[in-house]
Amino acid sequence: MKIIGFVYSQKSKDESRKTESEWEMVLKGDSCLLNGRKPFFLPEGATEIGATECLILRVSRLGKGIASRFADRYYDATAPGVDFTDLAALREAQEAGRPWTQAIAFDYSLAIGEWDDVRSDDVQSTQESLVLSPEEAIAEASKTMTIRQGDLIYIQRKQTPRLVQKEEVIRMETNGEEKLYCKIK
Repeated sequence: MKIIGFVYSQKSKDESRKTESEWEMVLKGDSCLLNGRKPFFLPEGATEIGATECLILRVSRLGKGIASRFADRYYDATAPGVDFTDLAALREAQEAGRPWTQAIAFDYSLAIGEWDDVRSDDVQSTQESLVLSPEEAIAEASKTMTIRQGDLIYIQRKQTPRLVQKEEVIRMETNGEEKLYCKIK
């Protein structure tokens, strides 16, 4: 299983490092998943952990080089999610020009809520705040790799991560029903 993410990329203050897109594609291992109502434990030594809401897609079939107009055929469920980032480590990696892996792909850094059938979920209303639409994300991911049934694609919202504190509770709803509950420990 692959976990492919499209994260909001804040523009660098260094003009030579600016990119055209507002997103970056990243990969996470399966140890990054935090399912159910399990708590998120702040990583040891981390001073600033940020949380960004995201939409998670569950890939339902094999594909490569998928055109965005056909991409809705390649996922069967969505879930709300929270992507946790070690902001201090991220800044350090960006300034040094190193990969972001240490800052974004640590254990349990992606909390997943309950799945909704794609037809019952109101995906259209959430698309405006995402860095890419679900269809664009599938098309982009499938340009460079084959996506397979069971892979997850998460798409962050266009927002700066907000700092989380111990004992805080993060709740997310879909269609008025609580789908994600995560306590910070």
